[in-house]
Parts: sequence; structure tokens; C-alpha cells
Amino acid sequence: MTRSYDPNPRYPAVNGTVSPGWSAAVDALAAGPLVLAIDGPAALDWTAAARDLTAALTARGRAVHCLDLRTHEADWDTVLERTGDAPDAPHADRYYLPLAQAPLSDIYRELPRVERPSTGVLIVHGPGAALVTHDVLWYADLPKRHAEAAMAAGDMPVGVNLGRHREAGDLRRLFYADWPMTDAHRDALAPRIDRWLDLQNPASPASIGGTTLRATLAELARVPVRTRPYFNSTPWGGQWAVRELGFEPAGGNTALGYELIAPEAGVLVGDSAEAQVELPFQLLCVLHPEEFLGRSVHARFGTSFPIRYDYLDTVDGGSLSLHVHPREEYMRERFGWPYTQHETYYVTAHAGEDPRVYLGLQQNADLPLMRKQVERAIERGEEMDVSRFVQSHPSEEGRLYMIPAGTPHSSGAGNLVLEISATPYLYSLRFYDWLRKDAEGNSRPLPCEHGFANLDTRRQGADVIRDLVQDPRTLRESNGWREEVLGQLDEMFYEVRRLVIEPGAVGAWDDTEGKFHILNVSAGAGVVIDTADGRTHDLAFAETLTVPAALGAYRIRPLGDRTVHLIKSLVS
Repeated sequence: MTRSYDPNPRYPAVNGTVSPGWSAAVDALAAGPLVLAIDGPAALDWTAAARDLTAALTARGRAVHCLDLRTHEADWDTVLERTGDAPDAPHADRYYLPLAQAPLSDIYRELPRVERPSTGVLIVHGPGAALVTHDVLWYADLPKRHAEAAMAAGDMPVGVNLGRHREAGDLRRLFYADWPMTDAHRDALAPRIDRWLDLQNPASPASIGGTTLRATLAELARVPVRTRPYFNSTPWGGQWAVRELGFEPAGGNTALGYELIAPEAGVLVGDSAEAQVELPFQLLCVLHPEEFLGRSVHARFGTSFPIRYDYLDTVDGGSLSLHVHPREEYMRERFGWPYTQHETYYVTAHAGEDPRVYLGLQQNADLPLMRKQVERAIERGEEMDVSRFVQSHPSEEGRLYMIPAGTPHSSGAGNLVLEISATPYLYSLRFYDWLRKDAEGNSRPLPCEHGFANLDTRRQGADVIRDLVQDPRTLRESNGWREEVLGQLDEMFYEVRRLVIEPGAVGAWDDTEGKFHILNVSAGAGVVIDTADGRTHDLAFAETLTVPAALGAYRIRPLGDRTVHLIKSLVS
């Protein structure tokens, strides 16, 4: 029996349950005086959380004292200097910031000395609360998409950024300073958190105990798992996922579909929507790197999950900007990522007249003239003749277009692209955005100097088709199925394959062989994954699944009466 796309895949908690409400969390506290540290991201409404927790404790007859750690923030100039963002810092940049490596303690003047009260509970709350002396540690979380969506919509809420809890938010700081610092801090705490709270419903947060948290993650690190998907809206966004998958984003289109982008992805755990927590996908890599990633991948990438899957929906929308991504050395030295943003486009569907994919330079492209047209588009609003400099290819359903770093590219209007790429995703060095304006009439920032500094002039002419638009080649086959290599380049650390399984086939066999796989159903109704220990996991059309390295052998059975195409990627 087949099913439709599930926007809320959910997994059971292990050795415990998810409890809704502040009262349930309070009831788990030991009796007697104690210091309760509640850590978490800056984007939380910490004032409201402290108020509601205080009310729950008071209702249980416990005296409450509060310390808001944010009142000990250092002055803003000091925070900027400590996080590599001072105006006179090397390569000071209004678009980007090298990933901040500073510890969370750097946002404070000094950490206060805390002593256990003689009676009741002392609540120390705010980012970095775990750094003070405490008896019990809770981590209160809010998935990153909430702050990002509010800021992208023009609503710059107060207190979103680290070290600036009384000021309006800044998206650049959020991406390149706050998130890396907060993530590193959270990951270090994961082995000793006493309770995890999900504050997406702040009036009634859901929570699980620390032992249950770690037992659940240990189980999920060994079985196939989906993350909770969501879509963002942009001025170029399309309508495919609105019509086909049932998403209804506030912005009115489904431009960017976050299927699996590890730094922002979450896994839903619980029995129902009323009692569930969303756990960071990244914690699977942090607590169980060899089981989840595989020993060789862990040795190469640490605890960074290196491949992402997302949708680019321009069906009934507009073309993406023309851009490149940083080349390896530039990414490492200027932006602080140890590996760069290679990408591929797999065309799952298209619509409209003559949809295109822009990829690679024209033979002997006039780069000085290209620069001049880019600058005139930015400064004067003059159109750029994109096809004069960049090749335009017919968009073919089921075709993979490879985009190594430094290659100019764009998905034209009318495409539903599955982007299978390296995990870095915040470094689109744009040349041209078709003179498009946002809802407020503003042009998009175009950091073209970064783009020209990274433009790979080797990717031009006939070499683009030969190297980057490869024909599938059969890797292995058996009764009713075959596995094809769709794209592989020596300079890209991962490859993209496709399993083609005919209806009625017994199924295809596969084995992780010590490296995680990512699967996506790009055609057909779906598949069922059978594991060696007798478990099953179904996967419907358009859904994405991570198969941990520890799983080993598994079988893929087709569903429905149509041929199934299953996209697969892995580290080479």
C-alpha cells in the first residue's frame, strides 16, 4: 500500500516518553535547593520562558530565584572583536563572516559566581547557562528556521543574536557567528544534558529526560531516518510543492525545500503532534559518528554531515540568480569551512515552455565585458545578456547537472530541482539576479567581487557537456533493477547514483559498506527499505532518507505499478 509525502515523519522515544507542559518538566526535578541552568539559543524568548517556568515551580510550592545570564553580556565592540567581526578585522566583509570559532563565554564580560540557594530553585537562564556552576542542566531549543523565517520576512525580532539581547536581529551574524558558536556549545553539552525542551509551543513545551534523549539518538543512529522537511519562500519561488506535496508556506511559494540540510535539520521524536520534540540531526553525528557517518567519513569530515538534499522549486516561478560557489582554498581561508560547496542539480520535474539550466562559461567568454555588464546591472539596473557568457542547456527530467565550485550556474524558471550538494549552503556568490526586487522593492545583495574571485574559467565550451552533463552508466544490475552512476568527478568528494527498479521486482540489494547513504524517490510511488534485522521503513515519492553506515545490508522493494527511480548519494 502506497502513501503520499509525509511532512511530519516521527519516531518513538526510547526508554522514556515525551512529556508536554512546564509542569511535567518541573515534576522531574529533585526535591531540595538546587541551581537549575537552562541553556539554549539566543533566539528563544528567554523572558517568557523564565516567567512560565517560575509559575510552574511556584505552583508546586517551591521558592524561585532567577538570574538572566544575558545581563552579563560584554559591550558590543568587544563581542565583535572576539568573534572576528571587528570593522578593522582582516577581510572585513558586509556580506559574509568567517565561521566564528569563539567559545560562548566570549560574549560575556565575565561569568557570574553562582551558589546554591538555601531554599528553593535558582534558575540561571540564557545562552551559555551551562558555563556557570549548576546542579541540573536543561537545554531549551527552538529550531533555526523560526528565527531565519522571521528575519527573512523583514521582522527583525529583538534578542535573536548572541551578545545583543536588547537589539534587533542581524541575519549575517545569525548565520556566521551565532549558529556556529551555539552549535559547538550545544554539541559539547549533549552527553550531560539532564532534560531537553522543545519550545516551539512556548506555553506548553514538550520535553524528554537526558537518558531518554541519548537512548533515542543511539537507536536512530543505527536505523534509516528522515528529517522534518520544510519550505522557505523567495521572490523566485515556484508552486510545484504547493500543488504536489501540500505545503502552504506563509510566503506563498515553495522556493527552497529543506529535505536534509544537516546544520538546520531536525528529527521528530514522540507519539503525536501534541507530545513531540524536534532533535537536531547533527547530534546523531556528534554522539555516534562512526555508526552514523562511517569510520572513513568521520576521519575525513569529523562530525560534520557532508552531503545535503534540498529542492529548488521554480515551477511557475522565476530563474535563480546567476552565481558561483567558493573554490576550496578560498572557502577555507576566507570563510572558515574545511570543505567547499560543490553542488549538483537533478531535475525531478519541469513545466512550461523550454525550461533551462544555466551551467558553465561559453567558449572564450569575454570576461571583462561580463564584469562590466554585472556592474551595470547592479549600479544602473541594466539587463545582463546572461547567455552571451554562460551556457544555457535544455532541462531534461532525470538528468544530473554537476556544479563543481567556481562554475557559474542557475536553474531557470519551470524546474523542480533536487539539489544534491556538499553541506555548506550559505555561500552563493551572486553575479546577477534578473533585476528582481523583493516585496519591499529592494534588490538582492550581489557580492560579485567574491564571485569573480572564484570563477573557474576552465569550465567552458564543449568541456562543460563532457564533464558536467554526464550520461548515466550502469554500475550493476539484476532481475528487474539496475544501479547507474549519474555523476562523478575526481574533484568532488561524493557521487550521485540512481537505482531503477521495475514494478513487481523482488527488489534491489544494497550495502552501506561502512559509509552512510542518502536516498530520494524521484519517480514512482515509493519504496520499502528492509533491514537485515527485520525492520522496515517506507519512503514515498519526493521523500529523502538517511541510511546510517552501521546498517550494512538492506533491500529496496518497489511500491506501485510504475518504475521507481531512487536517487542515491554517498561519499566516494
